[in-house]
Amino acid sequence: MNWLYVVGIVVFLIGLMFSIALHEIGHLIPAKLFGVRVTQYMVGFGSTAWSRRKGETEYGIKWIPLGGYIRMIGMLPPRPGDDPGKLRSTATGPFQGLIESARDAAQEEVRPGDEDRVFYRKKWWQKVIIMSGGPLMNFVLAFVFFSILLVGIGLPTWAPIVSPDTNTCVIPVTEQRAQCKPGDQPTPAAQAGLKPGDKLVSFGGQKITSWEDATRLIRSHGPGAVQLGIVRDGKPMALDVTLIAQDRPNLENPNKIDKNVGFLGVLPTQVMQKQTIGQVVGYMGELTGRVASSLLNLPEKMVGVWHAAFSGEARDPEGPVGVVGAGRMGGEILASDLSTENKIAIFVNLLAGFNLAIGMFNLIPLLPLDGGHIAGGLWEGIKRAYAKIMRRPEPGYVDIAKVLPLTYAIALVMVVMAGLLVYADLVNPLTLTN
Repeated sequence: MNWLYVVGIVVFLIGLMFSIALHEIGHLIPAKLFGVRVTQYMVGFGSTAWSRRKGETEYGIKWIPLGGYIRMIGMLPPRPGDDPGKLRSTATGPFQGLIESARDAAQEEVRPGDEDRVFYRKKWWQKVIIMSGGPLMNFVLAFVFFSILLVGIGLPTWAPIVSPDTNTCVIPVTEQRAQCKPGDQPTPAAQAGLKPGDKLVSFGGQKITSWEDATRLIRSHGPGAVQLGIVRDGKPMALDVTLIAQDRPNLENPNKIDKNVGFLGVLPTQVMQKQTIGQVVGYMGELTGRVASSLLNLPEKMVGVWHAAFSGEARDPEGPVGVVGAGRMGGEILASDLSTENKIAIFVNLLAGFNLAIGMFNLIPLLPLDGGHIAGGLWEGIKRAYAKIMRRPEPGYVDIAKVLPLTYAIALVMVVMAGLLVYADLVNPLTLTN
């Protein structure tokens, strides 16, 4: 195995652990600011690899880098009428037993004097801020990574610069070949003397600012003579070219053929084009919409993962990918023949996209996700506001323990989904060429 592949996986896992650590810090800081006693801050799951206690909190790293958590006391309220400082026996009935066991566990670490330091007694907006802190940190990280990518490195863009891969002959669209052969007609570009590295700046007096501009102007012109403005070695030049008519793939749908469009015969060059912070916001907003759409269609997407895992169907590039798959992609990136700049760009984009997906997934308003606790806090705020407006007694705390049976069911579904993704990522992984 290529050692760069292994290094790529390790680097991705380090980036993932860093993201998880900051996600939990997003919960930890507001929890401590609002006076909640936090007993543990852990990155990872499983047995503890390292830990150190500072004050009332144990900070540590666990061996399995698939998540993290902070442990806050009193996440669930006691049953109405119970002494919050005492435990009670578990009730009969499977669901009620689960609920009461969870209540007992939530009260076990509550010491005398902690009555006002438990999570459930905090104001509703404080609960929302504490539980929103983790996803918010993921969004901040995604924005930072996307800013590094777009502003610092740039996005790969096709520039109107003649590529060295440009053919000097006309190859009909119906022929699946990339090399010229004897008897092929020279392209208008070759006849006019265009060379690799020439930058197209104008066409028939119209300015060219992008490869899209050049393609649109050339195709719409049709066959015939036209003056082409270029820059060669920093010097502006004008060339007279005679376009010919050719059948070419449609720009929007490559499976469709446009008949008799203008043809020059050049290929563009891929360059890294730097963006502005405003463009970062727009780029992230567009990607957020796509991720939200994927989350709404997650059951359908997981069916696709199932077929890919057990029927050998191709993986959907827009479908979900697990930590194992993302780690393999990290290894593939580093072991590829891409330039160092492109490797860094793809790696940063992978981490940015992963943070965006984690942040949005955690906002789903279902327990055990952060969004479930946020929904509980918001519902409590609505109930208290309604009671205040209607001049009714202040309602009690929202008891999210009542939805614990659903929570356990969702947790089981999430475990199954995670297992399916791991299997699919092993037997039929997404790759850079997907």
